[in-house]
Amino acid sequence: MTNADFRSNPDNFCYRHPERQSFVLCQRCLRTICPECQTQMPVGVICPECRAEQQKQQHHTAKVTRMPRRRAAGLDGRPVVTYGLVILTSFMYLVGLIPGLGDEVKSWLAFNPQLVLVQPWSLVTVTLVHASIWHVALNMLALWAIGRSLEPLLGRWRFLALYLLSALGGSVLTALLAPTTWVVGASGAVWGLLGAMFVIGRHLGANVTTIAVILGLNLLITFLPGSNIAWQAHIGGGLVGALIGFVFARTRAIRQQRQQMWLLIAIGVGLLALLAVPLFVYR
Repeated sequence: MTNADFRSNPDNFCYRHPERQSFVLCQRCLRTICPECQTQMPVGVICPECRAEQQKQQHHTAKVTRMPRRRAAGLDGRPVVTYGLVILTSFMYLVGLIPGLGDEVKSWLAFNPQLVLVQPWSLVTVTLVHASIWHVALNMLALWAIGRSLEPLLGRWRFLALYLLSALGGSVLTALLAPTTWVVGASGAVWGLLGAMFVIGRHLGANVTTIAVILGLNLLITFLPGSNIAWQAHIGGGLVGALIGFVFARTRAIRQQRQQMWLLIAIGVGLLALLAVPLFVYR
């Protein structure tokens, strides 16, 4: 798809704000809506027109009457998952600096492939542990920069699933290729966000040159001599992120939500199944 095709396709833009690109559909009318036009519902989001129609058909309960005020405050479009992950990860880094307690927390959260059966949670909690202030600062800066654009595009739960599954993918590839290597950091998850953004952008016909350059530079830095970077986690997270981005791009419609959910579950189960390889081969 060319940029001209992309711009001429209204499905790629908010129907109320044609200049705003979005990846989220109203769950009732299936029209594309930007963060400003989204009202969060128990399942998915709806556009202003569908919200008004729904309110006419329902009695005005306290919960319903609070929703317009929340929309007016502009809270629905905020990347709250991104901010939450940045705050939580930064907090855990500060906890890791506490003498005595910090080392215990790091050993409990960091990923060691040889301890995966004892500490299975470390497959994703590895994102909460970092080696230095520069390590956590660069990862959180990248998460903040990417998440502010990608989370409103995908929605909160899709974004969180992408982040966690990408982290899992990085841990699994590390277990497969470097079974004696300790891993810390959110780099695998961040690479997954980049991979998904690249694939989704290509699907929508957007210009993804900047993302490709960032991925290329990060790949170059990863393999620099003496970098001491777990490239397996980066590559694993990026590949899983790209796969999930493809799933999101191909299952946009509301009628495909159940299919999308099962595909994400299948990816998670498949990654966990791959852990059987190092457990039997390298034991």
